[in-house]
Amino acid sequence: MIFSLIIPVYNRPDEVDELLESLTKSDYNEAFEIVLVEDGSSIPCRDVVMNYQGKLNISYYFKENSGPGDSRNFGMQRARGDYFIIFDSDCIIPSNYLTEVRKELEGEYVDCFGGPDKALDSFSNIQKAINFAMTSFLTTGGIRGGSEKITKFQPRSFNMGISKKAFEASKGFGNIHPGEDPDLSIRLWNLGFETRLFSEAYVYHKRRIDWGKFSIQVKKFGIARPILNSWYPEHNKLTFFFPSLFILGLLLAFLLLIFNIDILLQLYFVYFVIIFLTASVQNKSIKIGYLSVIAVWKQFYGYGTGFLESYVKIILLKKKPQEAFPRMFFKL
Repeated sequence: MIFSLIIPVYNRPDEVDELLESLTKSDYNEAFEIVLVEDGSSIPCRDVVMNYQGKLNISYYFKENSGPGDSRNFGMQRARGDYFIIFDSDCIIPSNYLTEVRKELEGEYVDCFGGPDKALDSFSNIQKAINFAMTSFLTTGGIRGGSEKITKFQPRSFNMGISKKAFEASKGFGNIHPGEDPDLSIRLWNLGFETRLFSEAYVYHKRRIDWGKFSIQVKKFGIARPILNSWYPEHNKLTFFFPSLFILGLLLAFLLLIFNIDILLQLYFVYFVIIFLTASVQNKSIKIGYLSVIAVWKQFYGYGTGFLESYVKIILLKKKPQEAFPRMFFKL
């Protein structure tokens, strides 16, 4: 089994430097290749890649901008391996990552897997807070943190593996973004392929975003879900509605105060206290606990409002996704 690591990048040479540097420390004792695809960047990373020639087996390609999904497909079409592993450029890879993947595949082979993400001590406080919001069982059920409980795991493309066979059968990622990774997972299931979580194959996901970018990102996640539900209604779940219900419930809690009923607001207060305490203990920092409360609120509000907007337009009004949300689709 030969691994090809597929890395799309857009204007992030510093991230690529950190990612490649981490791969030089891999303890994997077999050959692997890196296929780096520059997606129309105005700040290319060619010079960074050249610094690692001789240390790593890297192929570098520059193409016109067409989005991360199409860039991953571009890389997989040119890769020489028979199993592709996809990373985002803002990931740092632990030295034992490929060894853990190989162990999992040899123990129970699967044509597509996903791994969780964690935070390094060197990450900023906001990065750690966002990491908590995205990975905690208290917020997402742990779907990015390694505690996934659902029977059919949907890998996320910042840390994802797919066999050459599965890629060729599915034709890879579509042009929706975000949402391209669950879309691919569902199409793979429909083709008869299995997916699985490799809980020990984690990466350190840096997420170089500020509060504003984080809010935009999670709102897009919310918008994507009703679109996917309209395409694949058989995979719709009640849990997808939770962030929207969380926002509507909070609005109801404030309205109930008019009638001197505060029990619902008290429950929300208790929830955020639990978030604060858990994040503070987990990160050994009260400041990160406080920032995690902000991150969780932005996550629920952004996703919840995005989901509601998309649900009304796509499910109730039956609008075409490309017309209702043209910015969610790259032109290929």
